[in-house]
Amino acid sequence: MKRYDLITPEGTRDLLFEECAAVRAVEERLQKVFRAKGYSEVITPGLEFYDVFNMKSRYFPQETMYKLVDNKARLMVVRPDSTMPIARMTATRLREQTLPLRLCYSQSVYRNKPSMRGRSDEIRQTGIELIGSASGRAELEVLSNALEVLSSFETEGFRLEIGHIGFFKALLSKLGCDSDTAENIRGLIEVKNYPALNDLLESIGDNEVTRALKQLPRLFGGEEVFAEAAAIYSDPETDAVLADLRSTYEKAVSLGYNGMITIDLGLVNRMDYYTGTVIKGYIEGCGDAVLSGGRYDKLLSEFGYDVPATGFAVNVDAVARAELKRVNFKPVPADVLVFGTDGYEAAAVAHSRKLISEGLTAETAVFDNIDEVRSYAAKKGIRRIDIVSEKITSENL
Repeated sequence: MKRYDLITPEGTRDLLFEECAAVRAVEERLQKVFRAKGYSEVITPGLEFYDVFNMKSRYFPQETMYKLVDNKARLMVVRPDSTMPIARMTATRLREQTLPLRLCYSQSVYRNKPSMRGRSDEIRQTGIELIGSASGRAELEVLSNALEVLSSFETEGFRLEIGHIGFFKALLSKLGCDSDTAENIRGLIEVKNYPALNDLLESIGDNEVTRALKQLPRLFGGEEVFAEAAAIYSDPETDAVLADLRSTYEKAVSLGYNGMITIDLGLVNRMDYYTGTVIKGYIEGCGDAVLSGGRYDKLLSEFGYDVPATGFAVNVDAVARAELKRVNFKPVPADVLVFGTDGYEAAAVAHSRKLISEGLTAETAVFDNIDEVRSYAAKKGIRRIDIVSEKITSENL
């Protein structure tokens, strides 16, 4: 029988030294931004009951979740998403809190995607949820935070894409197709697979709606997208969506990030989850989106608490990998290596504490003779050795 005790499961990996430093630096930077805006941190369990994610809209297909049973044979999952557990927690433990709620988190999610080789099944996320406001001001706050976050990363450039799921949903409702066909259309638009999308829509028929859906993946760019979208399809519902999106876009541009913000009406990911504005953020050096989110006004109602919400999550691992290419996160050697001669081991520990209280980093040597201590210090790049005996002497290397 083959043993797997020396490798990690597919889709996971160990993080070492500078990778850990990069991940922590990104998390701390994001949390600092969020705390300054009044967001309070929450942590949800790594294990949740399957029912939390098996809602009417089925936001997460069961085959993408890691499943197990507890000692009562109840089906559980390893957390595949942070927003739905936070929705559960809000609908129960935070139900009496004054709205709006501003919540933030840093935790891992786990998604089983065997078909996507090279992708991580374990993803470290940091994000925010603004719960209890349907106002455009809430939209603007989330966009402002997303732009501030993207601009804080140690990369050469970034881009925030803004869309609105309502435009696609309005077209789809007029097409009258079954749910499987609708999901196929959505998936092809999301990945911008023009040939396959054209073939599928032609099999449905040639009409104003199918022609508009064919053009949807191409509707991305600047302010000109609004006129282009109105030209391919216009009725009171889609006109209202475009007006809402234009207002959001203009307010976002007014924040001072003109040139970094684009419109993309082909943002149709998780259409049963999002209900309004959707966003994706990209940075230099990373091909996939590192930030995603949007408005999800119906999610909490599935937990019995009908309040609107919006938010986003950042893929911390992806940002950290991109920043490692540009920023030096290599571990810094200790300032001092402290060695206690025989009988003075405890005194060496006390001396290390004193150095640390003075703002230095100090290692306590665990070797039995000074030659080994000097050899270790030279290999590690530690420039000073403090030798503790009846008195304390220092050697500079």
